[in-house]
Amino acid sequence: MDIFTHLLQGIDLLLGWQPLLIVISGVLMGILVGVLPGLSPAMGVALLVPFSYGLPPLYALILLVALYSAANYGGTITAIAINTPGTPSAIVSTFDGYPMTKKGEPGRALGASVIASTFGGLFGTIVLIFFSVPLAKAALSFGPAEYFALAVFGLTITSSLATGNWVKAFIATLIGLLLNTVGMDPFTGYLRFTFGVPELADGFNFIPALIGLFALGEIFLQIEKEEKVQKGLKKISGRMPKFSEMWKIKRTILQSSVLGTLIGVVPGAGATIAAFIAYNEAKRISKHPEEFGKGSLEGVAASGSATSGSVGGALVPLLTLGIPGSAATAVLIGALVLHGLTPGPELFKGNAPIVYGIFASMLIAYLVMFFFGFLGNQLWIKIIKVPKSILNPVILAIAFIGSYSVGNSLFDVWVCLAFGILGWLLRRNNFPTAPVILGLILGFLAETNFRRALLMSDATIFFTRPVSLILLILSFLSLFYPIMKSKFKTINKTEEE
Repeated sequence: MDIFTHLLQGIDLLLGWQPLLIVISGVLMGILVGVLPGLSPAMGVALLVPFSYGLPPLYALILLVALYSAANYGGTITAIAINTPGTPSAIVSTFDGYPMTKKGEPGRALGASVIASTFGGLFGTIVLIFFSVPLAKAALSFGPAEYFALAVFGLTITSSLATGNWVKAFIATLIGLLLNTVGMDPFTGYLRFTFGVPELADGFNFIPALIGLFALGEIFLQIEKEEKVQKGLKKISGRMPKFSEMWKIKRTILQSSVLGTLIGVVPGAGATIAAFIAYNEAKRISKHPEEFGKGSLEGVAASGSATSGSVGGALVPLLTLGIPGSAATAVLIGALVLHGLTPGPELFKGNAPIVYGIFASMLIAYLVMFFFGFLGNQLWIKIIKVPKSILNPVILAIAFIGSYSVGNSLFDVWVCLAFGILGWLLRRNNFPTAPVILGLILGFLAETNFRRALLMSDATIFFTRPVSLILLILSFLSLFYPIMKSKFKTINKTEEE
């Protein structure tokens, strides 16, 4: 009963034109941050913190949380429209969203994305409201062995990302893991594979690498095959997905929302890992897995709902234990302290109305996001219709500016260009680029926690801890099930012939 009482108190604090205007402003800024390559949700929140200083604590925090909630969705817009993920988690939206755009169906993809993102966000917020404390305690049970097993589980998604040749997908993953070793050893401090370049001491900056692989790689490929691409994009439909279409994939949306929220709760996992794992599981349960990677509505919905669901999940350990679940929530800790609030169990006791006011504002923020998402879809469809001779130079400029803005370094621009060439070479030889990013994301998590676990015990630790063992078993099944399934299909076809 206390939860409902506090929630009503929180809603009461939001009744007025000022808090509603702040929520709307936060959502619009969040979508803008997501759309612009180079600006992550964490960067958007960080940039806004100084401007929130003069606001009352509740107003300041609902502004920041609204921005954080909408930024992940914003990243899917450019991922679907022009194959340029605005945020790292939006990578997964390019797998099916951009193929749908190339088919002339961007409206269906963008519509499915905003519907799934809204549902996932609302689901994650409801979980945050009612299950914060028990979920936070469960997240604390994760040690190095569990984190390593989670990273391995994430890497096994490679087999699902392979649309044609799974061997090439594995090679692409190994390229990502190899590139991740560049920089300073996290345990010894020795420099690895930097070749005397001081800028590589911290490894490759992830955002320029992401922009290069996807945005520049796609542009270079389009320049090479210009006539073919232009012909494919002549007919553009702004039709939104029908209710019946979304109802058919309700199980995928619900499952992905649950996965996104649960993975978001685990500190350090984040929206990107949640989106990859949810996509993999959606493909596994789908009645039409062969459509994934070629323009599947399920694939778009899975990534959108998981990404938004992870936001509510990431706030669970932040607010209940003071432990950030993602980069953006790490910035939010600073914002809380700045406004005289200490995250942790005492926050709920001394400032319950403010906390539940934040929860209520998230519910409103996702509804506002849904409204502006549908309203803005037609605008993005018009942008897609712009001739490539105009659009490609604009995307190149945005990519280079976004890469430079990450660290105000010209070196990051060269990194973006280098990864763009790598992405082009991989694509023209039918190698998937997503596994490279997967290797870059999960390589550090796997390496550091593997070595940390071995410092604590011997190799048996990965099999004696229940959660770690379960994740490794799931990893084995996740890796070999799609491979064996495709092999059996090939054998059956051969026998039929």
